Amino acid sequence: MKVTSVADPILPFAQRLLPVKIAGLSLALLKATALELAILAGHVLLYPSGIIQERRAQAQPVPTPDGTAQLPTEAKPPVVLLHGFIDNRSVFVLLRRNLAQHGRHRVESLNYSPLTCDIRTAAELLGRHIEEICERTGSERVDVVGHSLGGLIARYYVQRLGGDLRVRTLVTLGTPHSGTRVAPLANAHPIVRQMRPGSELIEELSRPAPGCRTHFVSFWSDLDHLMDPLESACVEHPDLQATNIQVSGIGHLALPVHPTVASGIRQALDTVRPGDPSTTRAGGLTVA
Repeated sequence: MKVTSVADPILPFAQRLLPVKIAGLSLALLKATALELAILAGHVLLYPSGIIQERRAQAQPVPTPDGTAQLPTEAKPPVVLLHGFIDNRSVFVLLRRNLAQHGRHRVESLNYSPLTCDIRTAAELLGRHIEEICERTGSERVDVVGHSLGGLIARYYVQRLGGDLRVRTLVTLGTPHSGTRVAPLANAHPIVRQMRPGSELIEELSRPAPGCRTHFVSFWSDLDHLMDPLESACVEHPDLQATNIQVSGIGHLALPVHPTVASGIRQALDTVRPGDPSTTRAGGLTVA
């Protein structure tokens, strides 16, 4: 898929100055950066619309031929979307529309406060939210898609708070599962410190988790400027059923927005089930 052609005219010049591989990488990086800036601009405009927590839709009864009413049945579980650090549910506008167009009509977003200072607290909030969804919809389990920090919050809920009883599939997008060293000056924020390699929280997630029922699908990008190292966005744990999917040609902000990634998310939600064989770095998505 061709993301942008803005940098194409300078490619011959770049190839004369640089080796072919470096020139190719520079072009991909230039395209990814342009896309990131465009997404950032659009997200700034949409951000105010996502500040308020969304209204919870009640399941509507469906009349039956004998005049009685019953709740609608749907094979696919509800999907919960969880945003990243200093963000809100507006980041999922396009993904939510994409899921709805392909049969996922029970999709809900959770806003956690930008003042949250502990991933554990946010994970407890997520747990209460999921319990409310299950009670309201009659579903026993849900699927979760978490971007960046949102994926780490969801993983903590699943792995440390018993959330594997409720979460069937957890899809993470650019989540620092092993911690990230980027932006050391941001260490003043306690959440950022928890996302560092070797932090107490990251160490908790490395502990044994025998019998975990949730299947993990992690999307990681070769041009994600917030992951250092890049592979920190992969789930590497001997007790977890995990599939890591590399995405090429896009950056961190594009992961919850790009249609190719959305297609991969739909496939993960539709085909992956707990108990499937675990794979590592299975396949890849190239979008540039």
